[in-house]
Amino acid sequence: MLSYCYSGVKQLKCAYTEHPRWREPRLTNTLGEKIRGLRKEKGYTLDKLAELSGSSKSYIWELENKNPPRPSAEKLAKIAEQLGTTIEFLLDEGEEVAKEDAADAQFYRQYRKMDGPTKAKIRRMVRLWGEEE
Repeated sequence: MLSYCYSGVKQLKCAYTEHPRWREPRLTNTLGEKIRGLRKEKGYTLDKLAELSGSSKSYIWELENKNPPRPSAEKLAKIAEQLGTTIEFLLDEGEEVAKEDAADAQFYRQYRKMDGPTKAKIRRMVRLWGEEE
């Protein structure tokens, strides 16, 4: 739903959604919604994601709930890594960066860090999957 917000004398167009708990309108937070959705898909609590990403529980909560969120690039990179995605996916306001593309980019980053023998094993497995029976 679109409505108009007033900031002093300037009229702004704002998107609102209803918060399910309070049923009061709030500004949407795409970054926060993506972090929350991916965190829940992985079965992580706020505490668990905070621990894995080297952040505090309150920092993760603020990213998910404050509008506008104010993420640090370094912390956001660690959070994205733990959620198996990319910063680009988290920050993209639209859905231009597909979730699968983000997962592929994350996998490729992990792959690049692997040693030679491990990369060779992965390439052999992929070739075997591609062979017809």
